[in-house]
Amino acid sequence: MVRALALSAALMAATPLAASEGHEAVTTFTLDNGMDVVVIEDHRAPVVQHMVWYRAGSADEPVGSSGVAHFLEHLLFKGTDTLAPGEFSATVAANGGNDNAFTSYDYTAYFQRVAADRLELMMRMEADRMRNIRLTDEDIATERDVILEERNQRTDNSPRALFSEQMSAAQYLNHRYGVPIIGWRHEMETLDMEDALSFYQTHYAPNNAILVVTGDVEPDDVKALAEEYYGVIPANPDLPERFRSQEPPQTAERRLTFKDARVSQPYVQRSYLAPERDPGEQEKAAALFLLAELLGGSTTSYLNEKLQFEQQKAVYAGAFYRGVSLDDTTFDLLVVPAQGVSLQEAEDAMDQAVADFIAEGVNEEDLDRIKMQLRAAQTYARDNVDGIGNRYGRALTSGLTVEDVQAWPEILQAVTGDEIIAAAREVIQPETSVTGWLMRDDEVTQ
Repeated sequence: MVRALALSAALMAATPLAASEGHEAVTTFTLDNGMDVVVIEDHRAPVVQHMVWYRAGSADEPVGSSGVAHFLEHLLFKGTDTLAPGEFSATVAANGGNDNAFTSYDYTAYFQRVAADRLELMMRMEADRMRNIRLTDEDIATERDVILEERNQRTDNSPRALFSEQMSAAQYLNHRYGVPIIGWRHEMETLDMEDALSFYQTHYAPNNAILVVTGDVEPDDVKALAEEYYGVIPANPDLPERFRSQEPPQTAERRLTFKDARVSQPYVQRSYLAPERDPGEQEKAAALFLLAELLGGSTTSYLNEKLQFEQQKAVYAGAFYRGVSLDDTTFDLLVVPAQGVSLQEAEDAMDQAVADFIAEGVNEEDLDRIKMQLRAAQTYARDNVDGIGNRYGRALTSGLTVEDVQAWPEILQAVTGDEIIAAAREVIQPETSVTGWLMRDDEVTQ
């Protein structure tokens, strides 16, 4: 389902959430123009990461203009009223920092990591390109060629990427998650100035953005700078509701076979439509996260023990759950068959192993071990300024709140084996599944 888009009520005023065991020191507030700000303090090194996250990704693109969100991401590194093309990144580098950007289904994000005393410069430049980009026809033609070449390298030259693209297209009957983030080639080729500026003028506004600052900063200082540089940008009064076409009931399992002579290792993949993490209701997602860890999260997981070591029918088995998503996501299984094992045999062995896991129930020792590993990973994650900013930014642009992010570790620790099996029974249903075989042209299917 589409989840609430606003941050929690804590963002209505500057609200510090004090650091505690396992939690970061987080302060949140909202500027008068609607821009949300999250400050995460870490004073151990004089470094800061400055990020602006827009609640606009590829799933928010107009039908027929796939790839425009990523296209615009490239174009924002061109000129503005005050910066020449390329000057933004050159200035960051000249100040000893690094910068980049990335686009996903639910967001587009821009970041710089620099010395803490360069934060004001980063804000000034990022605020400038929030509303003042200046594009030429040459910019459009050049960057369109760049993204087409990027598609060549990352998708068209990779059978695995093409296969994954087809899996997603088959999984989503009506939702934009079935369209690749980079775009369909035939639509990318037609992207023009009007497409880029329309997306920019619609979505790139302070009331559609979240500023996330992590590192050696004081919240009051960040607030003063944010008000000076971002606070003067007018909100977009015509910002559209974040409406997505939703999935109809899925009532028929789907199968596909992708053949390519370049395939070096055939494998079987299965995806199931699954619920995402919802604000205030993350328990089911936590159960699915742990289900993925138990089934295929490591070399000692259930599928690997059964298929790789006991039966020797696979050289790899994995399970994956992508819970941070604005709308319904997927739960995935993947098995790479051993030499001499057909794809059908591998698929049958996978299905039997999953059925056995559900029938046997969760091994409590395995669950306790995974929970202990998660506690350790949570501690280590606090040392990664980049990762902290990404964790909060992805969550908040996907409808979660700061409180949800901080509650997640405890929710994971509270999940029981019975809840994991209940989630497995609910999600692992043939009617909502897509099974794909990636294989060579000459591969024997039986």
